[in-house]
Amino acid sequence: MTDTSREFGMLQGFGLGVRPVHYAEILEGAPRIDWFEALSENYMVPGGRPPAMLMRVRERFPVVLHGVSLSIGSTDPLDRAYLDRLAALVEQVQPELVSDHLCWTGVGGTQIHDLLPLPYSEEALAHVAARVHQVQDYLKRPLMLENVSAYVGYRQSEMTEWEFLSGLVARTGCQLLLDVNNIYVSAFNQGFDALAFLEGVPAAAVRQIHLAGHSNEGDVLIDTHDHPVCEEVWALYGTAMRRLGPVPTMIERDADIPPLAELEAELDRARTIAAAALATRPRAAAE
Repeated sequence: MTDTSREFGMLQGFGLGVRPVHYAEILEGAPRIDWFEALSENYMVPGGRPPAMLMRVRERFPVVLHGVSLSIGSTDPLDRAYLDRLAALVEQVQPELVSDHLCWTGVGGTQIHDLLPLPYSEEALAHVAARVHQVQDYLKRPLMLENVSAYVGYRQSEMTEWEFLSGLVARTGCQLLLDVNNIYVSAFNQGFDALAFLEGVPAAAVRQIHLAGHSNEGDVLIDTHDHPVCEEVWALYGTAMRRLGPVPTMIERDADIPPLAELEAELDRARTIAAAALATRPRAAAE
């Protein structure tokens, strides 16, 4: 493990997402990776190759679970069948952390298969907080929620996204997965200050960081996870580490997936930026 990481349970250092194309190198080689993140829905199946491969990865590395279908912000009732499958996977894998997105993915029984943002209002905050309590009681552990990329906002919003996140943490004790790329994408698309977002989130609740690439369409950025991390996001990551300290960090790559060695090299850059940022961190922030 690196000396630029802070312990959260057993999770330390720098990770990558588990991708089938890399199974052999992960299991048979010696990758320079401290932990892996698995997409929950890919492994919520009874038997077969995916769960077996994940358990083999788990034998060698710490694993976190990351979901995309909880739909914590929907007005539909929580899907008990989904929660049953998730709880069974959590029991089997014993992950260091369990996360999903602060979003809704469907309504009226229809799944839209997109991570849609919420209106940041008191009504929405109370609604989501109640559902977070239900999920945490169901899983018997804290839930970690990730900020999503957004392309438009809601007229009904009464607060900023970071104020909403702070309120949710205060009401539920949930944890935060801070996606630095999503902050940058949303700030560009909606015209808010990305640094204000970083300053506004409750630092003690941030337990993991995501880095990723996006597509630049000129007047809009699209969160596609099919490019390397861009320079602006690297700079924002350095600022995040100076404020937050050595939070475990991973790179997401979901399309145009390169060889593992390329992702390891990109992860090495995260290590370098984190080390430089932590070396210049104000003493008061580090204590």
